[in-house]
Amino acid sequence: MEISFKGKRILVTGAGQGIGRGIAVELWRAGANIVALSRTRSHLEALQSEYPSIDIVDVDIADWEKTRGIVESLGPFDALVNNAAIAICEPFLTCSSSNFDKTFDVNVKAVLNISQVVARKMIEKKINGAIVNISSQASKAALQDHTIYSASKAALDALTRAMALELGPQGIRVNAVNPTVIMTAMAKVGWSDEKKSSEMLSKIPLRRFGEVQEVVNAVVFLLSERASMITGVELPVDGGFLAT
Repeated sequence: MEISFKGKRILVTGAGQGIGRGIAVELWRAGANIVALSRTRSHLEALQSEYPSIDIVDVDIADWEKTRGIVESLGPFDALVNNAAIAICEPFLTCSSSNFDKTFDVNVKAVLNISQVVARKMIEKKINGAIVNISSQASKAALQDHTIYSASKAALDALTRAMALELGPQGIRVNAVNPTVIMTAMAKVGWSDEKKSSEMLSKIPLRRFGEVQEVVNAVVFLLSERASMITGVELPVDGGFLAT
């Protein structure tokens, strides 16, 4: 039996392209009423032109107060996918305070902000909801030039566990998905070069990078009733990278 989200309202952040877009479309195909949130209006309009019933909202989630007000105005949701993130890659010795703040504002603080608003409405409306945070294998394993990004995703994993602990008694499940390199259009530009990719691929037992749909499948499962007893986990979608 296929997973259905018919009649469910789901908010997906970072939904304009890549993994977030794939998640929004798959949940829409499963019957959900989707609100797609992104910073870039043009990406959202392109999504809506293809799927007119998807509602779109553009906001820079690094802006705490503006984001909070907009998410408050959207009403209650049955589920939330915190996918929006940024990656500023630089060597440890040149990491800057401004890049640290930019990264944590989006990758951690915004997740806290948006999740607070959504979870409070779930509790108020007595909704047994589900939240999935998109993390990374970089939270678990050191990657060259990923110091700030890795730290932000490790913080996101810790936030996921704390959310699961405190929201569980309210009937709200919270999990994370931790992908390896996923071959979005953007990733293909950087990782299609054999010289650059070979070292990374050698550490993945399946000897390939992931596809967007493989992350989407994990998110759909964790949001569904098939995962009704799963909360507080960090699910690697990494071809075995973290097992080695």
